[in-house]
Amino acid sequence: MPNKTELSGDQLATSPDYEKLVRFLIEPFLDDPKSLCVNSEVNQQKKKIWLRVAFDKSDRGKVFGRGGRNIQAIRTAIKTAATAHNESVFLDIYSDEPAKSDDFGRGGRSTGNSGRRKSPAKPAPKIAKK
Repeated sequence: MPNKTELSGDQLATSPDYEKLVRFLIEPFLDDPKSLCVNSEVNQQKKKIWLRVAFDKSDRGKVFGRGGRNIQAIRTAIKTAATAHNESVFLDIYSDEPAKSDDFGRGGRSTGNSGRRKSPAKPAPKIAKK
């Protein structure tokens, strides 16, 4: 059920159900949609919503997409819905597995570039002396 927020006069606006919206946008990418866990925190005074999402680590590549295109599109859709209601939404992606030393020391939180490795530095070109 959408949350009701009061506006000036007798106008009523319904705030989108962000948890359902996130589920609708992310579930198609998951092998097991039941693995999706969505949590939200709402600050009514400042009209800010924090969404926390966790799912199987094996689905991370599909959800993020090549170059992060999928997750960026998901964030844009959520932000557009929030902007229409003068709200701010923040989406955080968490791993559902315990943190390991290679998780960038962020308590299992995905930084959006997990799995990518920096290419090794190339040696400087040699300049021929004359």
